[in-house]
Amino acid sequence: MVVDRSASAGEDPCSALPASLRQLARHGALTHFRRGEHLIEEGTRGDTLYIVVSGRVRAFCGSERGREITLGTYGPGEYVGEMSLDGGPRSASVEALEPTLCAMVTRVTLKRHIAADPEFAFELLAKVIGRARAATLSAKQLALNDAYGRLKGQLESMAAPDGRIAQRLTHRSLGNLVGASPSMVTRLMKDLELGGYLSAGKDGLVLLRPLPSRW
Repeated sequence: MVVDRSASAGEDPCSALPASLRQLARHGALTHFRRGEHLIEEGTRGDTLYIVVSGRVRAFCGSERGREITLGTYGPGEYVGEMSLDGGPRSASVEALEPTLCAMVTRVTLKRHIAADPEFAFELLAKVIGRARAATLSAKQLALNDAYGRLKGQLESMAAPDGRIAQRLTHRSLGNLVGASPSMVTRLMKDLELGGYLSAGKDGLVLLRPLPSRW
């Protein structure tokens, strides 16, 4: 983690952020994180919001047995850490998937920003509600669907209209997203390739036709 002093030299890396976040980010401490470095550790306490200026981060939960489930990945113009602004423990860990620059905003700074721009409170609330709904849906899928059903739903949600999935995914990262082991994902993906449902080449994943409802 390295604090960025470039803003004081006249550069403004926050200029490309959405207008609703730009001013808030400018009041935060610009900090670089290396690939694989943790911004947030699950279970710790903190009152800092992390606005992603560049790069990409992953929010995930882990177990004592070393298994993980990915809650989401976030890029420029998104933020993480809002769930602990009530002073409670962090509900998930967050790691940098690539070299990432974040604006770290304290709770005190956020309160001042909301006082000056009350509309941002509604945006923050909408973000929290949206992520709570996503977590509820994920829990429902884990409880009601088998491994293939969860994989099917994940692939379909990530695919563009032409079937292409832009995000680079390993079988381990897919397993973390759907709550399945990498070996299970490998077997299912191989079966789908053999069945002519998807292509996994150097250009990434492509869904060639609608995936079957069951496997």
